[in-house]
Amino acid sequence: MRIVFFSSKPYEQTFFDEANEKFGFELVYFTHPLSRHTALKSLSADAVCVFVNDTLDYDVLSALQRQDIRLVVLRCAGFNNVDLPAAEKLGVRVVRVPAYSPYAVAEHTVGLMLSLNRKIHRAHNRVREGNFSLEGLLGFDMHGRTAGVIGTGRIGSVVVRILSGMGCRVLACDPQKNNECVQLGARYVSLPELYAQSDIISLHCPLDCDTHYLINAAALAQMKDGVMLINTSRGAVIDAAILVPGLKSGKIGYLGLDVYEQEGDLFFEDLSNEIIQDDVFERLVTFPNVLITGHQGYFTEDALRNIAQTSLANVHALEQGQVCENELTATVLRGTCR
Repeated sequence: MRIVFFSSKPYEQTFFDEANEKFGFELVYFTHPLSRHTALKSLSADAVCVFVNDTLDYDVLSALQRQDIRLVVLRCAGFNNVDLPAAEKLGVRVVRVPAYSPYAVAEHTVGLMLSLNRKIHRAHNRVREGNFSLEGLLGFDMHGRTAGVIGTGRIGSVVVRILSGMGCRVLACDPQKNNECVQLGARYVSLPELYAQSDIISLHCPLDCDTHYLINAAALAQMKDGVMLINTSRGAVIDAAILVPGLKSGKIGYLGLDVYEQEGDLFFEDLSNEIIQDDVFERLVTFPNVLITGHQGYFTEDALRNIAQTSLANVHALEQGQVCENELTATVLRGTCR
């Protein structure tokens, strides 16, 4: 089995090579993303392994099928970049890693909250310059504040557990109630009620037809003035066009992003010597109450090891004619928070 990787980085390759000692696949690593252009080239592969910003639309999947590549291996949980109905029609099977480490993303989420609240990123820069003034660094107790968690699947439920342990009053919204969250004291409410009552709102839903631009101008208008908004799910859950006006008006008091709607042109690359052309992104990073990380919420040793092991185990299961519980079909395309 020859597996061609796209958008691969050296840190991933280490974990995949380690995991592959058990399976003995032929692994070929490309640093460039999978797109219509790259898919048209002869890949001489049995499967492709892709990440969050690789393109798997009808044209790309058709190009893979013409090369007799019938397996797409997602080394991530999200699958919004895959045209699943097209894959099913073309006979291309798709597998993913649904639970590499919910703790990694959840802990990063709360890290963003704490850093924004206590201005840790700003304090760090001040101290490095010999400035020990506390002016402008005033925060608030998380204990007793109301936190709204949208999406209480694997990651969201861990966030609920952490925030509950910190003494927050937790509101939750998800089409399917999670009993663990209820037992932790979270109260399930409608989105309007969550928007109206929450001091902190954290997003943990997948990107689908129901959650695309879930946070838009109308949703923002329902929130408290000075709300803390955190997104570690998928960029397009928030309409990026509302963020700068929201920050300027004070409606958004704190903004923490690990994902961004147009991140495919930015994240995972060193652009420090280039002029970034995304005007919205460049405006966002000028605000002192904004903290953006480059899709690193998943980035722990534990998560990378689990991603590599599960990805290759998925391939092995299908190669052996076994049922793979991580296989995706078009039937999963429902507006639910997984």
